[in-house]
Amino acid sequence: MGLFSKKKAADSNTSYETELEDGTKVEVKEVVDCIGDSCPRPQLMTKAAMSKAQSGDTIEVKIDNSTSVEAIPPMMLELQGSHLATIKKDRYWQVLLRKN
Repeated sequence: MGLFSKKKAADSNTSYETELEDGTKVEVKEVVDCIGDSCPRPQLMTKAAMSKAQSGDTIEVKIDNSTSVEAIPPMMLELQGSHLATIKKDRYWQVLLRKN
């Protein structure tokens, strides 16, 4: 499988509520599953999801690659978004982003 082939699609039918570390609740509109992917795929999939998102939408990106976890938040300025939180789960990081 090539670097840019469609291994997984973002789950655009997912909508659920999650809680940030400060207790704020947000509704996640889309989940981007990047588990098992290495750079630059998580960044590219995040960019694609943010470009489709409506203002105010929250996107969850699941990442198990530490380099990608560090690369996503600085991208938000370019993508007209905000980094809400990065939460360490059992086997991955949950990165929560909001389209401005």
